[in-house]
Amino acid sequence: MSARARTGERGAAVVDFVLVLLVLLPLVLGILQLALVLHVRNTLASAASEGARHAAVAGSSAPAGAAKAQELVDGALSEEFSRSVSVRPALVGGAPGFETVIEAEVAVLGLGDTGIRVRVEGHAIAERAAVQP
Repeated sequence: MSARARTGERGAAVVDFVLVLLVLLPLVLGILQLALVLHVRNTLASAASEGARHAAVAGSSAPAGAAKAQELVDGALSEEFSRSVSVRPALVGGAPGFETVIEAEVAVLGLGDTGIRVRVEGHAIAERAAVQP
């Protein structure tokens, strides 16, 4: 290979790197965002189910279930994630029970103010009080 052919390709590696980076960087950032949203959604779903179960225990109440769900969200993520936590009586499969709804917003890659809204629900059938003989 002559010296003239080698000098004609000088700087081509930089251009190749930039072109590949333009494709790979958005792909990697998109995968990271998806992973963050799925993690937050799964954590909120678990907290919503646990809040409904806590409210459904005999002797407990809807506010106690909401407090438990909020406590779990704050411990696992951050109190900034959950916008609202509500627990209300509802029919679950035809039986009396409780429904917990948690709404949150996941910022883009956890950085900005606005992001993806996530809404999860948890349900539990209410326990009956034990009957004394």
